[in-house]
Amino acid sequence: MSDTATPTVIRREDYAPPAFLIDAVDLEFDLAPEHTVVKSTLRVRRNPAAKPAPHLELMGEQLEFIGAQIDGNSYENVRAHEHGLTIENVPDAFTLALTGACNPEANTTLSGLYVSSGNFFTQCEAEGFRRITWFLDRPDVMSTYTVTLRADKTACPVLLSNGNLIEAGDLPDGRHYAKWEDPFRKPSYLFALVAGKLVALEERITTSSGKEKLLQVWVEPNDLDKTRHAMDSLIHSIRWDERRFGLELDLDRFMIVAVSDFNMGAMENKGLNIFNTKYVLANPETATDVDFANIEAVVGHEYFHNWTGNRVTCRDWFQLSLKEGLTVFRDQEFSAAMSGGDENEAARATKRIEDVRVLRQMQFAEDAGPMAHPVRPESYVEINNFYTMTVYEKGAEVVRMYQTLFGRDGFRKGMDLYFQRHDGQAVTCDDFRRAMADANGRDLAQFERWYSQAGTPRVTVTTHYDAAAKRCSVTLSQGYANGSPAARDTQKGALLIPFAIGLIGPDGADLPLRLEGESSSSGTTRVLELTETQQTFTFVDVAHKPLPSLLRNFSAPVIVEYDYSNDELAFLLAHDSDPFNRWEAGQRLATRELLALAARAATRQPLAINDALINAFGRVLNDASLSPSFRELALMLPSETYLAEQMAESNPAAVHTARQFVRKGLAAALKSEWLVAYDANLTPGAYEPTPEAAGHRGLKNLALSYLSELDAPADAVRLATAQYSAANNMTDRAAALSALMNAASGAGGDQAKQALEDFYVRFEKEPLVIDKWFSLQATQRGTAQRPTIETVRALMRHPAFNLKNPNRARSLIFSFCAANPAQFHAADGSGYAFWAEQVLALDAINPQVAARLARNLELWRRFTPALRDAMRAALEQVAAQAKSRDVREIVEKALA
Repeated sequence: MSDTATPTVIRREDYAPPAFLIDAVDLEFDLAPEHTVVKSTLRVRRNPAAKPAPHLELMGEQLEFIGAQIDGNSYENVRAHEHGLTIENVPDAFTLALTGACNPEANTTLSGLYVSSGNFFTQCEAEGFRRITWFLDRPDVMSTYTVTLRADKTACPVLLSNGNLIEAGDLPDGRHYAKWEDPFRKPSYLFALVAGKLVALEERITTSSGKEKLLQVWVEPNDLDKTRHAMDSLIHSIRWDERRFGLELDLDRFMIVAVSDFNMGAMENKGLNIFNTKYVLANPETATDVDFANIEAVVGHEYFHNWTGNRVTCRDWFQLSLKEGLTVFRDQEFSAAMSGGDENEAARATKRIEDVRVLRQMQFAEDAGPMAHPVRPESYVEINNFYTMTVYEKGAEVVRMYQTLFGRDGFRKGMDLYFQRHDGQAVTCDDFRRAMADANGRDLAQFERWYSQAGTPRVTVTTHYDAAAKRCSVTLSQGYANGSPAARDTQKGALLIPFAIGLIGPDGADLPLRLEGESSSSGTTRVLELTETQQTFTFVDVAHKPLPSLLRNFSAPVIVEYDYSNDELAFLLAHDSDPFNRWEAGQRLATRELLALAARAATRQPLAINDALINAFGRVLNDASLSPSFRELALMLPSETYLAEQMAESNPAAVHTARQFVRKGLAAALKSEWLVAYDANLTPGAYEPTPEAAGHRGLKNLALSYLSELDAPADAVRLATAQYSAANNMTDRAAALSALMNAASGAGGDQAKQALEDFYVRFEKEPLVIDKWFSLQATQRGTAQRPTIETVRALMRHPAFNLKNPNRARSLIFSFCAANPAQFHAADGSGYAFWAEQVLALDAINPQVAARLARNLELWRRFTPALRDAMRAALEQVAAQAKSRDVREIVEKALA
């Protein structure tokens, strides 16, 4: 458990190199669930680049100290304390042997060495290694590792660790051993071991340089039939990294292991990636199209870390985005390539839209709250709280801007120089920026502000067209408007913002672009470099008054302010050649309408939907020239959470009323079109998880969800009941069940109940599917007679619910608190009382998971007064009772 003492604030400015270095580590494990003995032999020397220290201070938590030796002799000048060991009066260079023990069975934090379903697993990022043995547990201490695992052969027939297997054999008393060697220097957070009853899907491949590699996906025996997609995703990742960046797999083997008890999605331990089962296991009956896509992306992400995170790692945890932002960008590019190849811009745009939706809904909200921080934070109390959307998703956008500025070839040159300079080192975000700058002959000093300033920038755009001179002037002004105090404190100056723009003529065609001073036009999209608080760019030879297409492909993580009329937005939705901005125009149009209706709903005024929105959505729905996947995204309304955040005072009930009104209106006005779309996008035959087939299923099931909103949803109930019964894949089955639950207030009540019961019985032995069962119920709308909170509380008593399993807690508790805003923010405060109970319950078991749940109320000041008061009371309750620094940091920042 995290300590309960007054938390220490760790500051980036206080960084100092470690006083000692550890060149080599030899670990020996005698594995037993309740008492695992660990002997670590460390080759230690003083760091010539650091201030001398008389004693060696090693980190350690919840460990039993057994003994120490220096250079083979027993050493008594060792003081054990709550946070580690102090080894006094050490020589300049020596071999230190430490023996200790830990209790994996009792480790519910899932950090360090723990037991899940009788098997042993580790999670060491960020500071879990200190729960295994005493160490300089910081990312800038890089060592080679040799690891020997010993265990009962019946209980643990499989023994895995990082690197290459160099020796294995039997021992007396039914035990056996395996010895692993990782020849690459790595920090302790990349250490891993796995031991237990597992089976593997294996493949052998040959890399581009002709070397043979063994790939393995390890799972529990009953899950072996769900590993093919993960293996294929791994092979695709290896091939893509070879083609795109010239990076090869460097070890003899690469292993993925799936575990159901895991705090994160996956972990990139060198050569032995440990994954949450959610991002490994898939077959058509148990996994949706979204699951298949997420597995491909996460497998890619963790594999890509082999170079961007492992071979070159972080100097300190403030540089976390050095590896995470860069690797998220790499996995986004990989997923875009897998969805349609590098040349299919429409398919790539669909992936881009999905990524930006997440960024806007989650990271922009983070920027506006008390946890706002730069991509490279300046301080923290608990590092686990800084695995954030800002570090990951905004960090990826910062990396993407290098590619926008320099093009794909220039970005590759920067990556090549980065690896040439820093392979095998622990470095900083500045080192990456300098490699990009030097490789492309650019001064990127101003670009550093993207790493050091928090908040979401706003770019205000005004245009002026001079018909006589055929000149169009575009003035861009940048600033932050009113952000959170946490963000405002970091904002020091103008950013370098790559701002992509196009001009569209009255006929809907892109105009050729020539800036003043240029001899000829060049393309129809230009990236303007905004470096001042305000700049004007003038285009010449513009024959007709154009409509600007702004921030094409979302070229920078900013909010664009431009006063488009509804007609102009509809025109962009119909004609913009940039797929992202086409989608963006529709979202702006819908957001404008929804916010206006929410304002009326808040004051109980009558509601009426604007015909312009219906007509615009109808045109998209009927436009067969657009891909089904694009139409699905374009026809989704902005989420209730996103809409509430756009209000001066968030009112979830009013937003829900408005959004449901519009969904019903679109369902009724376009009923015949939805029915046609449903039939036109059926996917008969065997299930295929291809992007094309997934696009058809997505549009078909979106049509079904709209039809379920009708006041008389007989068609939806008929279609959903038939689809549920005939489904040969989880995508269609789950969508049909969701539609029946939506229609349950009308004619679908009995069918929904029967389908829900059937779903559980059918998949009772599939934990990931039962997670979906919990989530569907946690996110249902509820009624005045039975609010969803009652269903959630009842489900917590269900035999299948287990608070200690993070996936199960997320499927029910997190789904309700984060994905059902209208019910969670109930006027009676019942949702907040439930939230407080669960944060405190999780805090006693797993502080990392508890802290993530605690963040649900961090924007409490943005809500209406009554909700605000109730949220504050819940926050104060948690602040008074929370034990971990993980949770206390969150709630104390929220209340400050």
